[in-house]
This record gives sequence, C-alpha cells and structure tokens, in this order.
Amino acid sequence: MSKYAPPQHGSKLRDKLRLSHLRTLSWRDLLAVAVPAVLVVAAGFWAASHFVRPAPPKQIRMATAGPGSYYQMYATRYKLFLERYGVELVVVPSAGSVENLARLRRGAEDPEGVDAAFIQGGVKGGEADDDLESLGAIYPEPVWVFVRGKPLQRLDQLRGRRIAIGPEGSGTRRLALDLLEAHGLAGDSAKLLPLGGQAAIDAIRNGEVDAVVLVSAARSASVWTLLYMPGVHPMDFSQADAYTRRFPFLQKLTLPQGAVDLMADIPGRNLQLVGPIANVVVHADIHPALADLLLLAMRDTHSRADLFVRAGEFPAATPTDFPLSARARRFYEQGPPLLQRYLPFWIANLIDRLMVLLLPLLALALPLARLLPGLYAWRVRARLYQWYGELKFIERELEVNPTAHTRAEWEASLQRVDIAVGRIPVPLSFADYAYNLRLHVGVVRQEVQRRFGDNGGGKGEAVSPVTGTVH
Repeated sequence: MSKYAPPQHGSKLRDKLRLSHLRTLSWRDLLAVAVPAVLVVAAGFWAASHFVRPAPPKQIRMATAGPGSYYQMYATRYKLFLERYGVELVVVPSAGSVENLARLRRGAEDPEGVDAAFIQGGVKGGEADDDLESLGAIYPEPVWVFVRGKPLQRLDQLRGRRIAIGPEGSGTRRLALDLLEAHGLAGDSAKLLPLGGQAAIDAIRNGEVDAVVLVSAARSASVWTLLYMPGVHPMDFSQADAYTRRFPFLQKLTLPQGAVDLMADIPGRNLQLVGPIANVVVHADIHPALADLLLLAMRDTHSRADLFVRAGEFPAATPTDFPLSARARRFYEQGPPLLQRYLPFWIANLIDRLMVLLLPLLALALPLARLLPGLYAWRVRARLYQWYGELKFIERELEVNPTAHTRAEWEASLQRVDIAVGRIPVPLSFADYAYNLRLHVGVVRQEVQRRFGDNGGGKGEAVSPVTGTVH
C-alpha cells in the first residue's frame, strides 16, 4: 500500500461522524433563526384572524307586501334563486313600504325586524337612516288612478268622491296622500278609504268607491283586472311633468296605446303616468356575501324588458332615498366579484374572507424569508468572527511588542485559538470560513517563529525586525 493512500476504517468513521455532526448543527442554527421568524409571522396571522369576517348566515328575512303583490312575487323569485346557494330567504308579508321601512329600522335582531326589504321611492321622509343602504333600483312603479264613469285627467276632479288609497302602512297610501294634499283634497273634501288590493277592486266593482289609487307594476294582477273592468278607466296624468318637479322621486312614464292588449286596444290612448322607483334596501352591516347574492338575484329577476323598461335597464344604481352601498356600486360598475365568476359561491366567499390573512404573509413572511439566509449565515460566521478578533489582537500585539511574551507563550495563545476553532461546530457550507481562520493562525505562528528564530527553544529570545539583534 502506498504511504500516500488515505487512511482506512477509523478515519472514514471519524469523517462520517464529523459530517453527521456538522449537518445536525446546521439544522440547529437554522432553527435558531427560523423559530423567532415563525413566531413573528404566527403572531401576525393571529392578529389578522381577528379581522376575518364570520361565515355568512344561512338565512335572510325580507319584508315584501300583501299577498298577490309584485313585491311578494319578486321575493319568491329571490327565494328560489338563493336556495341554489344554500341560503334561505324568509318572506315577511306586510302592508307595504311604510311598514317595511319600520321593520328595517328595528334591526334584524328584533323578532319583528328584517334584513332587507322592498321600499317604494319617496316613503323615507326626512328621518335619518344612516344604517340603511340601497342595493339598487329594480323597476318603476306607476301610480294608477282608476275611476268609475267618465275618464279624468286631474286629481282635483276627484273632489267629493270616495277614494280607496291603500291600507295603513302601505307606500300607496303615503304617496296618494301626498298627491291629493297637493291638490287640496284633504279632510272633508274627499272620503279617503283604507282599502287596497282585492278589497279595493271589489269596492269599485260594487260601486262602493269612485276611484282606486294603486302604486304597482303594470303587469300586476290588480292593475290588469282594473284595466279590463267595464266602466272603469285609468286616469291620464295631464300634469305629469309638474308632479316630477314637485316630487323629485317621481318619474314621468308613458304607456302607449294598445301596449297591454293590441286586439282589445288597451289602453285606448297613450297614458301619461308618474311613478316612484322601487329599490331593495338593506342594513349597512349586512354580510357582504348576502349582499352579493341579493344583487345576483336582482339581476336575474329584473333585467328583462317590461312595459316601462328596456332589457338590462334594471337593476341599476339610480339615486334613491337611500345611499347606494359601496358593494352595490362595484357590482354595477365591474360586475360580480372576480372569484364568484369562476368558483362556487361558498368557496369564493371563503377565499374572500381569508384574504385578510395575506397581510401578514406579505408584510412579514416574505421579508423575513428574504432575511433568513443572511441571518443564518451571520449566526454561523459570528462564532468564527470572535476568534478572528482574538487572532487579530495577538497579531497586533506581536507586531508592536514581541517581547511581551516568550515564544512558548505566543504559541500557546495561538494553539488555544486553533483548538477553539477546531471545536466550533460549523455547517459544511461554511467550512471554508473555519479552514481560512486556521490557515491564518498558521500564518501568525510562522511570524512568531520568524521573530524568535526557528531554534526550537522553549523560551526563545525575540529578534528585532530592524537590527536583527537578539533581545
């Protein structure tokens, strides 16, 4: 065997143990810098978790109007739409928009309260409702005045007549009173009866009232029944433009001749009408996911053409008595949220709720991940740098005052550094730093030998680097 052959068996075992030892200690160094970073990120996630919205409720209560009303019909369509997403819509019948608004103001926690409601434009009045928002306008609601006998064109022609203006709590009654009072028809000037819906239809058919005021969609059963009723005529609002100036929440509407029934020529002439805009109103703190579902249901239900609207005209961000919610505004400007376009609703909602957790990831985890390699390297090198400092001190003292110690003492100091460095656990990727330090120890040792002369003596006498004399 050549004398230059590498040692066998024992040497290999020592190398294996040394490598294993170094690898283990590299993990220790990594954990020393990684664990604090993980704790910082975990604390960030914990803090952010307090801002994660709860899951949306599986039920929503919505106030509508009386049986057979368009509000109730639309609510039934909403209900079927929401069922596809696992949300139950509870339809809460009411007298109409005024009662709906009162239920909204009570809050969803109240047994009589609701989460959402159909509200007719103009019923809000001057009362502040900062916690209520609109999800958008859904369709115009014409004001219909059906009169027995000769057709009329002005409300003041109803003076002294019996007029059904809708039950207490209805939006129809509120608007009818506003319009009649504008013509001075209050008190004893007309007999106002709290009848609406089928009761009002039966009353005018039986001659118990002279006129019926309705605020309803053109295709509602009540309107169509009265349009076809013999001896009953819809009023043509000759002052329609004046109403829209006097009551800003009203719009002028035109029903063309024959639009309801071409063969029967109903109506028999163009009708000028006025009407408010119906809208869906919710609490400002409604869960965003439920607001999104209601907006989708509104688009699915109200985007079709009708007698007074074009296809796609509604729902819309039309100004109403209530401010449009920010979420609804984004919906009308940009469409549904991006995730909901491509993912099932509940998955998209879960991701949307957890998006807040990206904040600690972006603000903490990513910067720390970029710093960890440097911190890891610094920790490993720091154990060597302290001995570099010790070696530099020895070298400086040797240069300035070589006679401060004997040769043996100088070499003992260097040996102490050499042994200490050899015992420092250094990962394999940083082993070159340790080897360089030990090489530098050898360089200083050679300087000691040069200054004291290579005579092998224990004490030795320093040789002046200038004169060469022995001290």
